[in-house]
Amino acid sequence: MNKKTLKDKLLPAWKDLISYFNVKEDLEPQNDIELSIRSGVSFKGAQLLTLIFAIFIASLGLNTNSVPVIIGAMLISPLMGPIIGMGLGIGIQDITLVKRSLKNISAAVIGSLLASALYFLISPLYDGASQLLARTSPSIYDVFVALFGGAAGILSIACKNKGQVLPGVAIATSLMPPLCTAGYGLATMQMHFFLGALYLFFTNMIFIFFATWIGVKLMGFKKVVYQNEKRARRIHLVAYSAVALTIGVSVYLTVVMINHNIFLDKASTFVENEMVFPNTQVLSHKEYVEKGKKYIDVTLIGEALPKDSLQLAMMNKLDSVGLGGTVLQIKQGFSLNKTELDDSRNADQFYQMLQNEIARRQIIVDSLRGVISARSQFADEASRLAPEIKVLFPAVRDIACATMLAASTDSLVTDTLNMVFVNSRQGISPAELKKLTEYLEVRLRKKNIHISVNPAGVPWPVKK
Repeated sequence: MNKKTLKDKLLPAWKDLISYFNVKEDLEPQNDIELSIRSGVSFKGAQLLTLIFAIFIASLGLNTNSVPVIIGAMLISPLMGPIIGMGLGIGIQDITLVKRSLKNISAAVIGSLLASALYFLISPLYDGASQLLARTSPSIYDVFVALFGGAAGILSIACKNKGQVLPGVAIATSLMPPLCTAGYGLATMQMHFFLGALYLFFTNMIFIFFATWIGVKLMGFKKVVYQNEKRARRIHLVAYSAVALTIGVSVYLTVVMINHNIFLDKASTFVENEMVFPNTQVLSHKEYVEKGKKYIDVTLIGEALPKDSLQLAMMNKLDSVGLGGTVLQIKQGFSLNKTELDDSRNADQFYQMLQNEIARRQIIVDSLRGVISARSQFADEASRLAPEIKVLFPAVRDIACATMLAASTDSLVTDTLNMVFVNSRQGISPAELKKLTEYLEVRLRKKNIHISVNPAGVPWPVKK
């Protein structure tokens, strides 16, 4: 009885929750939805010119590395039309619409590639900026963006309250920039740009039409009357194969990307934590993967370190932190080449390091000057005190002052001694020695002065 009561309580709540996700009441009639999608499939007249304008705007945005310009090109581009049309055609088994959509999207892709390639052929020399390079590394994340973007797109077209969803979908799925990047790769004959960007575009395209296809099925669209079941199954098989292949490649590229990012993070942490030396600093470091091989390039400035022992020690540490097999290339001192100095970031770091090193050495020089001045001043006191000592202590004929460092032979203990050497033929009584010590401590303003009377082997000055 209790279970039945609990079920009776939960069922209305569940139905109420599900009602929030029910879109059937918001949908327009199928004929109106199809008419809206079919009208955006063709690339003729104004739509073709709009596509060409969007291509040049996106190319300019990539050329100047301007995010607002690139976003503007995404909003202008009419590329979403034939892609959504393809998904609708497969969903309702309209072979004619599928063919028409494929024809138009193929023409749009070829035209976009040619237009962007033409732009980059006549544009100033350009080595690729960050926004351009970002369009050549597709991953599984691009799959999810295109899938959810396509789902939002078909839903906004099908609903009565369309809002501003399609412009957001156009920005999120980024159809234009990859085509322009592929055109750049074609113009400069750089296949990694061309193939990577083209694959990113097809990834977005496939999952937008796949999301449209699934959306059409879930919304219960009726199939066309003149359906061909055998041909429809064949098209479905091709579509499913394309989706599965794209997902497989995207997963592989994602794994590669994640491993690459893990390496970069570990390598950077290794340099910052392990390559710390007293009088040598890391000027710059670069971590990268080339042809499957991992590299860490480090430039040091300051005191030169033993190259072989440094390399061996660092290689052992690389193994201990899971970076075994990484090629470590260390440059020291001023062995920077022109390319490295042309990098403004490296140049700024280099000059800053030089200023810091000059300041550090200046502090050392000033400190040593202070020590030398103090010691020479103490040594020079002998000539100043000699006339006074002659009057106060007639038995003393010569005097010498020196600051000396005493070291123990049994340990590493050292001490600084303030020594005064006295030459007296008649010798000095203990009372006179005490009086002389007190006098020197007052005059020299130093404590613990040690007096040595008539030390052997001292070359005292001789009157000429």
